[in-house]
Amino acid sequence: EMVDTRGCNGAPDMIIEILSQNNSKHDLVTKYNLYEEAGVREYWIVFPEEKTIQKFELENNKFVFKGFFAQDGIINTQLLPNLNIQLEDIFY
Repeated sequence: EMVDTRGCNGAPDMIIEILSQNNSKHDLVTKYNLYEEAGVREYWIVFPEEKTIQKFELENNKFVFKGFFAQDGIINTQLLPNLNIQLEDIFY
């Protein structure tokens, strides 16, 4: 079971990282490598000031860059195929 009385077991299927001024480039690289190694299937990095998202999907145990999505675009996830998120609804 993924969740039990002790908490979460194993890696989540998806991580959405919302950057702040405190995030360093080193921090991002470390997390990227950690999430890739753990087998996180999808990883989004949100840049709130720029109103953009970078999307990565795990393929053959390696993250593959799947796109750079801007404020007026639409982003979706392979994990929930019918979910389409209008970024203008998030970055208003």
